[in-house]
Amino acid sequence: MLNQNAPSSLRRRFLKSGSEALSLTSLLCAAGGVHAQSAAPDKLKPQIEEIPTEMPEVVVEAAGSVYNPSRLQSAKYTEPLLDIPQTITVIPKAVIEDRGAFSLRDVLKNTPGISMQAGEGGAVSGDNLSIRGFSARSDVYLDGLRDYANYNRDPFNTEQVEITKGPSSSTTGRGSTGGSINTVSKMANLTDSILTTLSVGTSNLYRGTLDVNEKLSAHTAFRLNGMYHTADTPGRDNVSMERYGIGASLGTGLGTDTRFTLNYQRLEESNIPDYGLPWIPNNGTFSGSGAGLTNYVNQAPPGVSFNTFYGLPGVDYEKIQTDHFTAILEHDFTPDIRLRNATRYSRSHRDSVSTAPRLRDVGAAAGSQYTTILNRQLQRRQQFTDMFGNQTNLVASFETGKIKHALVTGMEFYLEHQQNANVAGISTLTDLYNTGLNLPPGAFPPANAQDIASTYPGLPLATEAYLYTCSAYLFDTLKFGKHWEVSAGLRYDHMYATVSGPGGSSVGRFSNSDDLFSYKAALIYKPVRQGTIYFGYGTSFNPTIDGASGAGLGLTTGNTVNNASSAGLNPEQTATYELGTKWDVAKERLSLTAALFRTEKTNARTTDASGITTVGGDQLVQGIEFSMTGNITKNWQIFAGYAVMESKTKASTTAGTVGQSLSNAPPQTFNLWTTYTLLEKTQFGFGPTYMASRTSSDSATGARTAPGYWTMDAMISHKFSDKFSLRLNIYNLANERYIGSVGGGQFVPGPGRSAALTASIKF
Repeated sequence: MLNQNAPSSLRRRFLKSGSEALSLTSLLCAAGGVHAQSAAPDKLKPQIEEIPTEMPEVVVEAAGSVYNPSRLQSAKYTEPLLDIPQTITVIPKAVIEDRGAFSLRDVLKNTPGISMQAGEGGAVSGDNLSIRGFSARSDVYLDGLRDYANYNRDPFNTEQVEITKGPSSSTTGRGSTGGSINTVSKMANLTDSILTTLSVGTSNLYRGTLDVNEKLSAHTAFRLNGMYHTADTPGRDNVSMERYGIGASLGTGLGTDTRFTLNYQRLEESNIPDYGLPWIPNNGTFSGSGAGLTNYVNQAPPGVSFNTFYGLPGVDYEKIQTDHFTAILEHDFTPDIRLRNATRYSRSHRDSVSTAPRLRDVGAAAGSQYTTILNRQLQRRQQFTDMFGNQTNLVASFETGKIKHALVTGMEFYLEHQQNANVAGISTLTDLYNTGLNLPPGAFPPANAQDIASTYPGLPLATEAYLYTCSAYLFDTLKFGKHWEVSAGLRYDHMYATVSGPGGSSVGRFSNSDDLFSYKAALIYKPVRQGTIYFGYGTSFNPTIDGASGAGLGLTTGNTVNNASSAGLNPEQTATYELGTKWDVAKERLSLTAALFRTEKTNARTTDASGITTVGGDQLVQGIEFSMTGNITKNWQIFAGYAVMESKTKASTTAGTVGQSLSNAPPQTFNLWTTYTLLEKTQFGFGPTYMASRTSSDSATGARTAPGYWTMDAMISHKFSDKFSLRLNIYNLANERYIGSVGGGQFVPGPGRSAALTASIKF
């Protein structure tokens, strides 16, 4: 199938070419680009238009680099990755499948500079991550539209995942301090195919997926993806995940100048949440049974197995339902002028009871004192989030004199709404070294774990927040001759947020309104067609839209608006400088990139000891990043990245944090995944991953540090026929026990060694 953004005249000639069209479609499917919503690569245009007979040869070359996608899905980017002056990693479907990735977290192991955060206390978990040391919980997108919901994303309906590093508010809007993530859905295309996978493995893993695409008429097709997954967490007692998903896509007008697509995706989860093990606190003294903990402050507890579960089996649960309804209309006025409008309504509901372990403070006037007794801090939460969004992009290619332009202009509108209710209390007490011990509760009524489910007090009235956003933007890439380009973009956002107290109460109610500009600019030098050297600058902003915490990461996070000092604060501002180079080598099958970057957040929110929040902070992250993706030889593929970062707090209202590194900003991260194919039937894969030590907080009393670690994955697959293959994935080959995600008061161990055997069947 020819790319839908290709010129209409080219598509008509393509459809007439018969056998060449069928060949091209098959090869594009193999490359994972069946329905990429981006223009066909520029380098194909002259070969197709001027020398049609060479078209199959060009596609064969591209099909040999399924680890190296050349384009982004977003209509806001007109150029191939080689010519975009920014660090961008695109993880294609081939890498996701070969690594046996069953979650977005698994997928993101294929890019450096990303770390995971643990849910703090009863805070919602889901895909809670940081990019280059800055929280990116609200910087996740689906098909170019904001995907603001707290859930655990599954790649069953994903074509590729795009990670854009550095601030990019001019492209995406609020947030994006360290970068943003866009997942690209599988969409209907003009082929007939059926693919199913069945996976079984250790830790009670059972998973099945189905991908059916059917051509209904010359220009209409329907695609259905389904998934069921259930598994325990390797190396963690009592922790499990169960989910199912449906992805449906109906496309009409495919292969014509006007195309319309309806997409629906649903993901439903039923999990046992994992709040891990407690850190040893540093704000007190240890006595009695806790005397041996004196030398382990701000560390993991000594002598405790990482398998240990401090939650309440039969009580803790997490149920999440998430739906996305999307309509996309595309029209090509001419080969050089295209319009795309996308409309989405999404909703997500979360209901959970979780237990966060904390060493119990038994001190009185003498101050904080600890033994080995733990509070089981039970927290119940219900959260409802829904969003309506509309995005319109107009893309135009034209010339003014000798200057070539690739112009994108557009508008966005978002209405985001969230209701949040939670209650917390101490359910029972237990011992750090004896989780079976249930002592009488501290300040919470139920006498034992068995009574909690029925006697847990009702949730209070929910807090509620609305965020209205209207945006307009303009981007242009100007090409001067063969060697020089200038890329620039400007965006305007009007934002209005309201937050109300429980049940709409006026107590603590506040609102904020901001009119913000963000921009980016870059100078690009191309010494040869296959190489790029660039210097770029970009900005981003984080408005104060969270009255409860002042963190700006969500609309509401609690029942009460308890930090009124957040109201009226100016937005946080971020600026990044990046000097980089990109090269396509080995007949353009292998891409090499390198970039120096410096990101500084000024007006950073900071809260002093009295609880007053201001924007008097200053945070800095700088470093260098390398990547290598594609084919080294015909049979040898690689997907690798390495990042070195230095971070620190330059200014804060809490003096003790000045000079400390930022939380979840590891100084080094490394990932490698490589495969080698023998005799076109058997493929071997191996992938080490490294995460350096990182802190969990930048508190004045000292940061908690999670040690660095290495993990290794391996894979072997065999293709028995064109319709049947088997793949064995082994995860964490050496069974490394490590801290996978960190929070302020606890950490969650990474999964232990596991294996999955997957059968792929085509019909």
